[in-house]
Amino acid sequence: MPLVTTKEMFEKAYAGGYAIGAFNVNNMEIIQGITEAAQAERSPVILQVSAGARKYAKHIYLTKLVEAAIADTDLPIALHLDHGENFDVCKSCIDGGFSSVMIDGSKYSFEENIEMTRKVVEYAHARGVTVEGELGKLAGIEDAVNVSEADAMFTNPAEVEEFVTRTGVDSLAIAIGTSHGAYKFKPGQKPQLRFDILEEVGRRLPDFPIVLHGSSSVPQEYVQMVNQYGGAMPDAIGIPEEMLRQAAKMAVCKINIDSDLRLCMTAAVRKHLAEHPDHFDPRQYLKDGRDAIRSIVQHKIRNVLGSSNTL
Repeated sequence: MPLVTTKEMFEKAYAGGYAIGAFNVNNMEIIQGITEAAQAERSPVILQVSAGARKYAKHIYLTKLVEAAIADTDLPIALHLDHGENFDVCKSCIDGGFSSVMIDGSKYSFEENIEMTRKVVEYAHARGVTVEGELGKLAGIEDAVNVSEADAMFTNPAEVEEFVTRTGVDSLAIAIGTSHGAYKFKPGQKPQLRFDILEEVGRRLPDFPIVLHGSSSVPQEYVQMVNQYGGAMPDAIGIPEEMLRQAAKMAVCKINIDSDLRLCMTAAVRKHLAEHPDHFDPRQYLKDGRDAIRSIVQHKIRNVLGSSNTL
């Protein structure tokens, strides 16, 4: 089975009241853990690559690893560029075999965002590639994305129809209170998602796939594991999973998951090395890291995304 685009995935997800997990990948073990989990759950999956991942692992290595995952699992997999910062980056990924790209023009004016996004859409659609755009600014830090709380901005529902119509995007990332990175909220601060904005966006864009970035929600067992073996993680991290599940039942068809994977893999590797200080073979401790990835992804598919047994 070749790579697929997100178009059919999102149509089924919208109709079924679930979301597809878009999991960031950086190396072989992460890709294996994610796809093994998706295969076990019979769930479609999006593997997405950030600018940092392309710099770290190189484009060619990541695409070939994803090709291997498709051959190994026979899953419908979309390979997606996360936060493409300009046309050239998106073009490179489109020409390099990605089936989906995101152009992030959210830091620009409304008109500049439309112009940049439309240019990417025209190039991508001519080559059978789907495009995600973004309106609104999420706070937080993740790879090349760095937005302060003061500069964060909720999506204005009154702009979404014009943006989608003029750009031709296939999906739209919006800002309703999620945040990039692991450290999202101050002690005692209760996270809140603006479901009123999501509901209004869904009303203005019926049957149109909406995307949530910055949706990390790390189970406490992994936070405790990191802390037990030398970390200093706060107790409360991320968006409550019940809020994400509610969003998945509404217009949200894609939920991005990254920090959860990093923290869980790090926790497992730290635990292994603490318990086996004589081990020096990467296959020994990276296996535990891969197992942790598989476990957390299965949890997300079952309990947050709701995409189990949808193939």
